[in-house]
Amino acid sequence: QVLLVESGGGLVQTGGSLRLSCAASGRTFSSYTMGWFRQTPGKQREFVGLITWNTGNTYYGDSVKGRFTISRDNAKSTVYLEMNSLKPEDTAIYYCAARFFRSDDYDYWGQGTQVTVSS
Repeated sequence: QVLLVESGGGLVQTGGSLRLSCAASGRTFSSYTMGWFRQTPGKQREFVGLITWNTGNTYYGDSVKGRFTISRDNAKSTVYLEMNSLKPEDTAIYYCAARFFRSDDYDYWGQGTQVTVSS
């Protein structure tokens, strides 16, 4: 079992920045690809990005590419989402998720943290 806890959400003005953190406990963090997703009421969950378990490669959704950066610190069992040049449309609940390297889908999800970007 892996417990994921997001933090760092809040209210920010358009053009501002926030850094979200997702702390993991449980099994070996380094064996998990970590993903970030977001969701707003009435909309489907949107892929934000991920960082792979082995190479640390990152991949991003088109809507955040060039503005958001994912990193991880395996020693701290934490993954980060650095968000810059925030827009009102980035307003959502942000979730981190963990996918074991042998899994086809994400195995564990955090409870989410609210990000609100005011215009």
